[in-house]
Amino acid sequence: MKILVTGGAGFIGSAVVRYLLSSNQYSVVNLDKLTYAGNLESIPESLQNEQYAFEQVDICDASELDRVFHVHQPDVVMHLAAESHVDRSIDGPSDFVQTNVVGTYTLLEACRKYWSNLNAEKKQTFRFHHISTDEVYGDLPHPDDVEGKLPLFTETTPYAPSSPYSASKASSDHLVRSWLRTYGLPTIVTNCSNNYGPYHFPEKLIPHVILNALSGKALPVYGDGSQIRDWLYVEDHARALVKVATEGKVGETYNIGGHNEKRNIDVVKTICALLEELVPIKPQGVNAYEDLITYVKDRPGHDVRYALDASKIAHDLGWKPEETFETGMRKTVQWYLENQGWWKRVLNGSYQLDRLGK
Repeated sequence: MKILVTGGAGFIGSAVVRYLLSSNQYSVVNLDKLTYAGNLESIPESLQNEQYAFEQVDICDASELDRVFHVHQPDVVMHLAAESHVDRSIDGPSDFVQTNVVGTYTLLEACRKYWSNLNAEKKQTFRFHHISTDEVYGDLPHPDDVEGKLPLFTETTPYAPSSPYSASKASSDHLVRSWLRTYGLPTIVTNCSNNYGPYHFPEKLIPHVILNALSGKALPVYGDGSQIRDWLYVEDHARALVKVATEGKVGETYNIGGHNEKRNIDVVKTICALLEELVPIKPQGVNAYEDLITYVKDRPGHDVRYALDASKIAHDLGWKPEETFETGMRKTVQWYLENQGWWKRVLNGSYQLDRLGK
């Protein structure tokens, strides 16, 4: 089976590519524009063989997409290419609309053209798997504000996106589903909770806190840090995505969550505690890593809580996360400590470990 992964040099995409290649069961075409967050070093050379191909292509470029489909003849498309940072979407929403909406439309049309010319057998087994986010659902009540059992997002929760990023992803989800209903293109959608783990671009919360702490810099926390996210180890997510792409039912939506709801401030304090254990010799002038925590003005429209009900994928496809928050976070911190070469090359001077929100 040959799988085309868009955004395969990004954080989640590269985890999918690494998982596919390490299984020795798939041929992989990695299609990526290589924007600021795309990094081919996230695909170790030890995994690259004759079953792997890379194409530097923008998903908004219809002619290049047609060429890629003609040359590589994929059996499955896993669409992860997207602008994905909420703060960046607030400061510059245009790129998010262009890539996440126009790009997804362009890719869907290229897929439809390719799929419509396949023979009956290949047309029957072809899949377009669109990878989305829990942020399309808006937010949920915070435990400080309600009594009793807290609700979770399900696959039928109405969409209510809050940021330009989540609105652009909601738009792309709707496009994908409409290409199934209108044209018959065999599509599947997944929505995931917050990912963390190796090869994460340093502007995101967890790697940002790790690297700032190692440098003795402030650890910025939005508002009072009470916002809650469900955290999913990226390699667990990669396993789930491949299972959906190869075994999922056409037309279905699957929520993929880690069952690890944590307040942002508790995530930061967990990292600090791990660093106290693993890196007890601190930067000059730092007595305790937690002393670096600095509360900053909250993000505009900041959602208070995300949490997914992942019972459907567990029941239908037999997937569940292998990592707890504690085991996954320890692996993550250790990876950043052991792979300084990777993140130091990412930090090439254009990015100075600042959070992007104003």
